[in-house]
Amino acid sequence: MPNDSSSIIQLLEEMVEHQRTKVLKVAREIIPDATPEDIRNPQDFPKLSTDTLFNYEDGILTGYLSLQTALYNQENNESNGLE
Repeated sequence: MPNDSSSIIQLLEEMVEHQRTKVLKVAREIIPDATPEDIRNPQDFPKLSTDTLFNYEDGILTGYLSLQTALYNQENNESNGLE
């Protein structure tokens, strides 16, 4: 795999989508009619917010999204000459 930023960003996008799917699957094992919006607001659902597996998988997703944001910011800063 080439070591350029576009391939890293593409890989990270795939990882985020995979993890979103996984988090939704775990949520639906707890709340069968959970939606993608529901998993963005688990505090509205006590069964979700207290489930350890859901919180673990959601934490992984949060980490991926944080990395994605950092990479996008770095790309934008470099393209704007703000390194």
